[in-house]
Amino acid sequence: MNAMQRVLTSLSQQEPDRVPYFLLLTLHGAKELGLGIEEYFSKGENVYEGQIRLQKKYGHDCYYSFFYAPIEVEAFGAEVIYSEDGPPNSGTPFLRKDTIASLTTPDAQNSPVLQKVYEATRLLKVDAKDEIPIIGVVMSPFSLPVMQMGFEAYLDLIYNDRALFEKLMEVNIEFCSNFANAQLEAGATAITYFDPISSPTIIPKELYLETGFKVAQKTISQIKGPTATHFASSNVAPIMANLPQTGTAVVGVSTFEDLGELKSLAKQKLTLLGNLNAIEMRHWSIEETKQAVKEAIKKGAKGGGFILAENHGEIPYAIKDETLLAIKEAIEAYGYYPIKN
Repeated sequence: MNAMQRVLTSLSQQEPDRVPYFLLLTLHGAKELGLGIEEYFSKGENVYEGQIRLQKKYGHDCYYSFFYAPIEVEAFGAEVIYSEDGPPNSGTPFLRKDTIASLTTPDAQNSPVLQKVYEATRLLKVDAKDEIPIIGVVMSPFSLPVMQMGFEAYLDLIYNDRALFEKLMEVNIEFCSNFANAQLEAGATAITYFDPISSPTIIPKELYLETGFKVAQKTISQIKGPTATHFASSNVAPIMANLPQTGTAVVGVSTFEDLGELKSLAKQKLTLLGNLNAIEMRHWSIEETKQAVKEAIKKGAKGGGFILAENHGEIPYAIKDETLLAIKEAIEAYGYYPIKN
């Protein structure tokens, strides 16, 4: 099987030739090209070349066209802060409660900063030849305001001013769906919908059902391709039964929850993506890495419906090549079906 066939088989809750695995690498592309992080993300062709090299090196089953989370608030005109050994971060929040009413949706299709994403995606599409999935990314309209407003101000808005909250969601839903669809038009196979604020780690389930759940339903219904919902290492078990109703097909799961229990909760309605601990991975030996992969496969892989990955959605810059190669070796050793205990 090629990577696309392997992933689609697992998504259909059947067993492919081996467990598909996604190494969601972004910053490592800069290492491969010998570039600083800011320079690397300055051109779509850099990210394209980085993804090509990384996939050839580690043999994983996807290209990842994600640049960095604050590229979306950058499209709104906000500041982005670069570091030498970590992902770019959003700067000072640009939005206040008294400016939400006048907020307008950026033109995602023609945004100069987002053109880099589309360029990388178009170039990857040529190489992929429909044999390797290209995974695009959007921040959910419900989670994006943490970068737009700041965490405290946004939580205050959710709890204390639903009218302004709805106005902000209206703008963000339009932007998110347009950005997602532009990536799909450029050649992305599927869209990862990052939504950590919806996790019960962050807000109560009852509040999620009133807010983030409805936002997800509305947004995902407007995205013209398959979606995976990712909670960026936050817990999902209490809302697992609700997620299929949003229209998503895949859920990124946390290392802090038992993978076997999550597989049971998914009830063949969702494919699990996860759940290696990318923070602890910085210190794993080769044997510890292989054991973690073996354990995840044992708990999650039988019957399909599972893609091995780390649990946050972006592998840290500090993770060594040797560790990533050990994941590849463990997949080769333990990941072929039928899975053995």
